[in-house]
Amino acid sequence: MITTLHIKNIGIIEDITINLNQGLNVLTGETGAGKTLIIDSLCMIAGGRFSKEMIRKGEECSLVEAELYLPNEEEMEGNFVVSREVYANGRNSCKINGRLVTVNELKLFMANILNIHGQNDNQNLLNKEMHIQYLDKFIGERIFNIRNEYKKIFDHYNYIKTELVNNYGDEKEKQRKLDLLYYQRNEIEDAKLKTGEEENLEEQRKQMLNSEKVSENLLQADTQIGENALDAIGISIKGLEKIEDIHEKYGKTLNCLKSIYYDLQEISRDIMDYKEELYFDESERAEIENRLDLIYSLKRKYGNTIEEILQYKDEINKEIERIENLEEYTNKLKEELKQDEAIMTSLSDKMDKIRKEYALTLSNKINAELKDLEMKSAEFYIQVEADRRVEFNKYGKNGVEFMIATNAGEDKKPLIKIASGGEMSRIMLAIKTVLSDVDEVPILVFDEIDTGISGKAAKAVGEKLTKIAKKHQILIVTHLASIAAKGNFNYYIYKETVEGKTKTNIKQLKEEEIVREIARIASGDITEISLKHAMELREAI
Repeated sequence: MITTLHIKNIGIIEDITINLNQGLNVLTGETGAGKTLIIDSLCMIAGGRFSKEMIRKGEECSLVEAELYLPNEEEMEGNFVVSREVYANGRNSCKINGRLVTVNELKLFMANILNIHGQNDNQNLLNKEMHIQYLDKFIGERIFNIRNEYKKIFDHYNYIKTELVNNYGDEKEKQRKLDLLYYQRNEIEDAKLKTGEEENLEEQRKQMLNSEKVSENLLQADTQIGENALDAIGISIKGLEKIEDIHEKYGKTLNCLKSIYYDLQEISRDIMDYKEELYFDESERAEIENRLDLIYSLKRKYGNTIEEILQYKDEINKEIERIENLEEYTNKLKEELKQDEAIMTSLSDKMDKIRKEYALTLSNKINAELKDLEMKSAEFYIQVEADRRVEFNKYGKNGVEFMIATNAGEDKKPLIKIASGGEMSRIMLAIKTVLSDVDEVPILVFDEIDTGISGKAAKAVGEKLTKIAKKHQILIVTHLASIAAKGNFNYYIYKETVEGKTKTNIKQLKEEEIVREIARIASGDITEISLKHAMELREAI
């Protein structure tokens, strides 16, 4: 239970401390006094959402701190102090027994300790997904053992389905992809590309494009050498041969001139060879152009160089091998899928049998509670049937839906379609009353559970809360005298203005004060008649 609740700087709450007790703790007060802020504070300490806009004007942060005592809890027995601060910049500081924790860790810790039931909780009754949770909670360990086993298989089942979609997909799509890869591989292989081939072909094409210019200049060079230079040097050699015996220096010059003559002859032969090389057949030229066009086309598709194209071909081969081997892999996955489906079907059938058995028991118990809550003509029924949306859902093959006929002679219809606000509150309380026998959460908070009810129904609600309070600590905010009269401990919430600032205060009421507060709630004025009525309500507990 919560023994002490300390709240600071939330809305108009400046700084209050509430000492709470085991049993039914009732919170009452004028409208706008700050009752809802206390519920908001409990939501905050439970790890729920908290807007920084809730921080008291002029303050840097809000604080909620709760001292807990948990007797007879296997995992969490003893005293605990939990706290949470929320700063104006959005930062959170959460602690459990002084140890810093995250908001999520705080939420997980408090989930097994504190449950808050307000109008949002009534919305759960309108959420069909929650109906199976209520039923399974009533069934308890017997269903959860199977559910846990089922969930492991269900998770694996979904993983396999995802794998099949990602790796296998549509058979036609797979074949289209293979056809494309085969085409690309064949196109590259048929080209028979060689490293360095492109550069060689471009050099040949360059020579072809410049062959006429080169040929003219080579011819001119050869003419100058053959007709001019060699003839002139030959005449000079003959002249020097006639005088080489006169002096040795003429012989040396002659030898040099002969060397030049022979070199020029060699150069002339080279030029003639170059000229012969310049002859290109037009078909050869077209072949080179076509080959280069093919290379350029492949480069546009598969890579910037021949090396990259050949590398891409290797990647294609690997992808083809992967896809071709997928059949073996997907067959394995499909076999696992069948095995999972068989196991899930078996487990689902077991859960279905258990749920149908307990659905009748829970329906009967809730109907008994509804009669006590002045819904005597109502007939509540829990329907367990196949989930038509999917073959398997995370809870099995079936879905659960709450059905009700609120008046005698009517057909049972989905609860989400026909129940009013007041009926919802009583149906929820009936469910909570039944589940209180199996609910291990020690602290229950009810906010506006009395919405839309009065008279006998309100009295009945108070009696149900008293019953639940025998096994749980309950905190309830109420506007009804008949519920306030059931309190084991009553607290009055009020606001006052000090130095121009409004702030919320709270006080635990003594017995005489409780009677006066019940009288105020019942009639709005404290009179002799209202006090007498309040005493009668109080004595009836």
